[in-house]
Amino acid sequence: MKILVCISKAPDTTTKIAFSDNDTKFNETGVQYIVNPYDEWYALVRGLELTENSGGSVTIITVGTTADEPVIRKALAIGANEAVRIDAEATDAYFVARQIAEYAKGKGFDMVLLGKETIDFNGSQVGGMVAELLDLPYVSIASKLDVNNNVATIERDVQGGTEVVEANLPLVVSCAKGMAEQRIPNMRGIMAARTKPLTVVPPAGADRLTSVKKFAMPAAKSACKMIPADHAGQLIELLHNEAKVI
Repeated sequence: MKILVCISKAPDTTTKIAFSDNDTKFNETGVQYIVNPYDEWYALVRGLELTENSGGSVTIITVGTTADEPVIRKALAIGANEAVRIDAEATDAYFVARQIAEYAKGKGFDMVLLGKETIDFNGSQVGGMVAELLDLPYVSIASKLDVNNNVATIERDVQGGTEVVEANLPLVVSCAKGMAEQRIPNMRGIMAARTKPLTVVPPAGADRLTSVKKFAMPAAKSACKMIPADHAGQLIELLHNEAKVI
């Protein structure tokens, strides 16, 4: 089985967020980047599990600059066989999807896996776009994935239960919690990652369909009012008159 796993970098969850250039750019000063957790913990690890069980290879792909290579090496240390970096800034979901699709065309991948979204933009757009550009079936927010005789059986958590779908390979799947368990790279994997192939590919021509006008921080949380347990009336009054539904 030949699997392509899309990864992206994201700021560490402890990062203090700030903006520069009149709030039009994310301030990267001092920011520690990690592999986007949905890409790493679920898409990459499940891809590795599938190839470990049935044979094959996992290629990781990202759209980014040389600054992204430490993140790529982390994914290689977890177990991916090789990596591809499309040499361009990942500033727009369509642009990213187009780069991935152009690379994947004609290369015989049985499956394209990626996380359901990135933890910084939460857009959940790239997977569907890649599937459309490759004219492949797409299953989003999958929590379980098994493959048997060229047929994928996929589970998705839906309101009130679980949905089970089947699709023939090749296909694109975005992965959510439950798909796999996080793997920590060991020393052997870290050492091996240094020599695994990392191919740099020039970007394909594609428009960026969106641009950032301005970033803004969410409103600060208001103070918490503590109501004594024997003052239910006061609580009810506050819920009626002051509480806001967000």
